[in-house]
Amino acid sequence: MTDVRLEGITLLADDVHRLADFFDGVLGLAVVVREEHYVELGSPGVRFAIFSRSGMGPNTGNHPSFFEPRRGQSFELNFQCAAVSDVDRLFDVLVARGAEPVARPTATAWGHHTGFFADPEGNIHSLFAELPA
Repeated sequence: MTDVRLEGITLLADDVHRLADFFDGVLGLAVVVREEHYVELGSPGVRFAIFSRSGMGPNTGNHPSFFEPRRGQSFELNFQCAAVSDVDRLFDVLVARGAEPVARPTATAWGHHTGFFADPEGNIHSLFAELPA
């Protein structure tokens, strides 16, 4: 069997630099590469990048899906925090940076303290910490 591992995640964006600036310096992410159509943010374990929709089209033989407007939620990034207080603090930081609060952090039935926010492109993500046993 071939050894394969998930090496990176790339978000497609209409405004690459606005989205990169939103994530830069928060949630353990920092810009390490900045180009016209691509920004890579340092993330332990998995490469996290943002690429322009218009720039990805030519890389895929101009697949038509890269030229259509994004509709609906198709993925979620989950950011785990060490403590409940970190979730609350980072949620407020993200909202101050332009995130739309979707659901304020609260205790969940699955044992996490979780909040949901939308980034400047409208993608909804979560912040969470495991609740003490």
